[in-house]
Amino acid sequence: MESAVVREVADRLLLAYAKGEPTAPVIDSQPGATVEDAYRIQQEQVRTWVERGQIIKGHKVGLASRAMQEQMGVDQPDYGHLLSDMFHLEHHPIPAGAYLQPRIEPEIAFVLGKKLSGPGVTVADAIRATEFVVPALEIVDSRITDWKISIVDTIADNASSGGVVLGSKPTALSDVDLRLTGCTLQLGGELVATGAGAAVLGSPVNALVWLANTVGPLGIDLEPGHVILPGSMTRAFPVKPGDTVFANMGDLGGVTAVFGS
Repeated sequence: MESAVVREVADRLLLAYAKGEPTAPVIDSQPGATVEDAYRIQQEQVRTWVERGQIIKGHKVGLASRAMQEQMGVDQPDYGHLLSDMFHLEHHPIPAGAYLQPRIEPEIAFVLGKKLSGPGVTVADAIRATEFVVPALEIVDSRITDWKISIVDTIADNASSGGVVLGSKPTALSDVDLRLTGCTLQLGGELVATGAGAAVLGSPVNALVWLANTVGPLGIDLEPGHVILPGSMTRAFPVKPGDTVFANMGDLGGVTAVFGS
């Protein structure tokens, strides 16, 4: 894909949020677009956001569980960037109107204490680099009309990144087996899903390793202090103004997101 086309598509996606209106799938206008093209489109938008004053605070792995791949109709993980304006405080109203088609999903967030630079990162490296984990709720959103996304569309759309709410109880990896960590997800006080860490590529740690080794060859390092979202333990659920979402992750604690207008 030519650089001018990459910029054109990136501008169209940026305009979707500015106007508050989803846009047609990227793959409709660019049927020959590849995964590599999609990441170039994503990077163009990230550059724009950083130029506007945002700070890269971490990364997310998307579509890491079978449940999410089946829900979205794709067959591989992807990654996106987490910017400083995506982070929301627990129990503080999140402006739901700032999103187009928001959904929410529970994740175990890694907070890094050391840099991870791929390729060649192992599980041992990832464990050593992790300072602690916290329960998290990720808001995913799509600038593609009706969530009709291919893998190219979601990657170009920054892996459908929208927002993050982090819990406040840090836990060392040595104190928990993330594969066996269970999760219950409540929406409006009603239990809507259950899941476990093993649903995320066998272990959320594997998702962290995948991410480091995928972005490393592109010149991207995972830095100390970065928040890494490894993927959802359940399918994603639509949210609207007035909703309260609570995820309980046992020994990891819980996390609550409240949506305002």
